[in-house]
Amino acid sequence: MLNSIFAIFLFQLIGEFIQKFFELSVPGPVIGLILLLSVLLILKKYNLTPKNFENKLVNSSENLLNYLPLFFMPVGVGVVMHISYLEKNLYQVLGVVVIGTMLTVGITAKLMEYLNLYLQRKKK
Repeated sequence: MLNSIFAIFLFQLIGEFIQKFFELSVPGPVIGLILLLSVLLILKKYNLTPKNFENKLVNSSENLLNYLPLFFMPVGVGVVMHISYLEKNLYQVLGVVVIGTMLTVGITAKLMEYLNLYLQRKKK
């Protein structure tokens, strides 16, 4: 389990480095997880994945997800610290939240529809 958590954090660190070095607007952890996915797909393609590493990685990820709510505390503190900004720009913030939510739901629905059709075609 420790090796898989180390792998997750190592790729997050690499993603953070890439994000800072190239001054990208994409968060470092997202870059790191994309790199981790790429490495896992390449290792799987050439049958180089260590025994049970994927299962250990999934188990470690699920254990980390149990503590995910703790990562929202700093966001809540940030909102409270900038409450005056929110009061001044309430309608803009609400608009962005509503539009962002609608886009997320719409894109997720289209993606699921596409994946379901793809899987149904693949089964035939």
